[in-house]
Amino acid sequence: MRVVFPTDENNGFLSQRGAHFGKAKFYTIITLEKDEIAQVEVIENPGHESSCGSAINNIMKLNPDALVVSGIGSSPAKGFFNKGLDIYFDKRSPKVEDSIKLLIAGELEKLGTKGTCSSH
Repeated sequence: MRVVFPTDENNGFLSQRGAHFGKAKFYTIITLEKDEIAQVEVIENPGHESSCGSAINNIMKLNPDALVVSGIGSSPAKGFFNKGLDIYFDKRSPKVEDSIKLLIAGELEKLGTKGTCSSH
């Protein structure tokens, strides 16, 4: 399973998570095999224009199975949902390491088409 985390630094699974998936400086990708971290990649975010569509496409190019966010508007949530991507909500964890543990433990809320904020 490939899980993408928007992050603000390039420190692998020790990276600080980014608050906004489209404006994060990096995407940290954790590949899980049997609930263990098998690989960690960090990709620089190429940026996006005024719409969230290009940010969605940037993330989808990474071939993810899931995206973990600390917040997302309903429009991008619907966009990811329509592309078949699972979105998980984690408002608690400051670092990828903490968040991936919660994901593995099944403690993160899985979102559908409903966003978590009204700014999008």
